[in-house]
Amino acid sequence: MGMNITEKILARASGKTSLTTDDVVFVNVDKVMIHDVSGPGVIAVFEKLKKQGMKIDKLWDPSKVWVAEDHFVPSADKISAQNIVLLTNFTKEFGISKHFKYGMGQYGICHTLSHEEAMVLPGEVYVGGDSHTNTTGALGAFAAGLGHTDVAYVLLNGKIWFKIPPTIYFKLNGKLPNHVMAKDFILKIIGDIGNDGAAYKTMQFGGSGVSEMSIEERLTLTNMTTEAGAKSGIIEPDQKLRDYLSARGATKYNEVHGDQDAQYEKLYEYEASELEPTVAKPFSPENISVARDLSSIELDKAYIGSCTGAKLEDLRAVAKILKGRHVKIRTEILPAAISIFKKAMDEGLLKIFMDAGVMVGPPTCGACCGAHMGVLAKDEVCISTTNRNFPGRMGHLESKTYLASPLVAAASAVTGKITDPRDLK
Repeated sequence: MGMNITEKILARASGKTSLTTDDVVFVNVDKVMIHDVSGPGVIAVFEKLKKQGMKIDKLWDPSKVWVAEDHFVPSADKISAQNIVLLTNFTKEFGISKHFKYGMGQYGICHTLSHEEAMVLPGEVYVGGDSHTNTTGALGAFAAGLGHTDVAYVLLNGKIWFKIPPTIYFKLNGKLPNHVMAKDFILKIIGDIGNDGAAYKTMQFGGSGVSEMSIEERLTLTNMTTEAGAKSGIIEPDQKLRDYLSARGATKYNEVHGDQDAQYEKLYEYEASELEPTVAKPFSPENISVARDLSSIELDKAYIGSCTGAKLEDLRAVAKILKGRHVKIRTEILPAAISIFKKAMDEGLLKIFMDAGVMVGPPTCGACCGAHMGVLAKDEVCISTTNRNFPGRMGHLESKTYLASPLVAAASAVTGKITDPRDLK
């Protein structure tokens, strides 16, 4: 019986020749990430271990550790400012050179840097102190989020245990229509299986529709596997991925591919031509509706940002809609990393946004996680390219967030109501 890509990556990382679902193995980790929220939590675990008499003077391999400042930058308050100091002291103490510092050139959202900087490569085991670490599985890696204690263990030992997750395969046939994006596809999937439909499972994507997608679009799929409860999301490597990584200076890695007779717990099949612009209504990503059915919903704000919705191609899609038009509601566009910000500037996208009346801001997770840089007030209604819309996620407990693709968010910003891009006059 053949193994799928996830089983093969974890087999290789644990020194096994074969694995099946529910096996428990200790795996060697290739890369680990912490940021300005999970980092201080991990540091607190270290302090606790020191108090218990454990000698902690070095990490297993500082070259395999990288640090992002993203959730509370620019610093939102005294505590978040202090957390940046904590991180800086930590990286100095343990010799971590890969620290993407706010205000010093390239920095951005951790799940964006992982692919923008080719921090993670095909065939690797990557763990991070954040639930959306799944995103990076689009690079053909096993990528999963861990809690503070587990991340601390990895930092000290370079390994962690996993139970081999069953894999659900999502096959997309055909090419997505111009008005449909990967966001619409993943929202449709979450609507079908529910926000716990892949609990402790791997969601793998394939088929001609996924092969046709750019790497940036594929990243939207794996990013939102978290919203279905998945342990990880993954897409097999192909030439598009090799070209993408090569453009970022990465050419040496060991790809892994599933066997022809690989086993999957379940197969879901979709036709690209049947997909429509889709929106997740409050208060869950599974609460979906086609955009056209929500055209009477009036909005206060449009937010185009986050690891899910502010990659360069997302911004290009938004610019197509906003060019020569003007927004009717408060609209914020925050590119997901400085490298994307600069490319958007070079391509003239930022001018299109500002000419349309949009506020362009620095890379940050701030508004997405309801922390700062544009949170919602009581009763405010927002359309957002982010990945979560639970009560209070983007601000006040009694605000409402509708999740949508960059195309739908931009069209809605122009009309002030939820709008299918096909219906924009």
